[in-house]
Amino acid sequence: MGFKLYDLAGDSDARRFSPPCWRVKMALRHLGLQAEEIPWRFTEKEAISFSGQKLVPVLVDGDKTITDSWEIARYLEAAYPDRPRLFGGSVGEAEALFIKFWCEQTIHPVMLRIILPDLFQHLHENDKAYFRESREKRFGMTLEEFASPTDETIASLRKSLSPLRATLECQPYIGGTSPVFADYIVFAAFQWARAMSPIQLLEPEDPVYAWRVRLLDAFDGYARSALGYTV
Repeated sequence: MGFKLYDLAGDSDARRFSPPCWRVKMALRHLGLQAEEIPWRFTEKEAISFSGQKLVPVLVDGDKTITDSWEIARYLEAAYPDRPRLFGGSVGEAEALFIKFWCEQTIHPVMLRIILPDLFQHLHENDKAYFRESREKRFGMTLEEFASPTDETIASLRKSLSPLRATLECQPYIGGTSPVFADYIVFAAFQWARAMSPIQLLEPEDPVYAWRVRLLDAFDGYARSALGYTV
């Protein structure tokens, strides 16, 4: 099938680090679909202008263009009903939406504070000025003031994962016996960190660590084979 996915890249085309893009890439593999993964940078807005907006992921499926990782997942679920389910019905979709907002509002901000210095270092040179200006405007402070790659912040991240940890003590995936899109939403955050930073966020005895290993190894080690750190 002729899928194309515009996918955020860093200092090399192989360093793919966007959490929303990783959600989509894992979802495609879940469905047994593959896409041409086209490297894209923050300053290359013109390359995706055909999509009518300025952010990735952008998925092109034949004559259809779909944006936003959540909408892409919903599109794939509807367009390919003969493939493994990403949500498994309206209840599963509603629960995944909660996981999405929990991850974006609770996990991402703390994780970003930890990995930010390394992330900035691994951006493409053409993107660094844009990233600094846009994020400092968003944060209301400099990148250096916002960043906090400390033991205390790592401990805060681990504590924030307690609902996930409790779930994984009862079952191997958020989806139960097998992963679903809700798993990929959270896993994508860890791929973001793994692509950009050597900081170890999880302790090996943590059930979240074991869950992450299972997803790194899923789909013939697709996520593990991506450029990143062995943490």
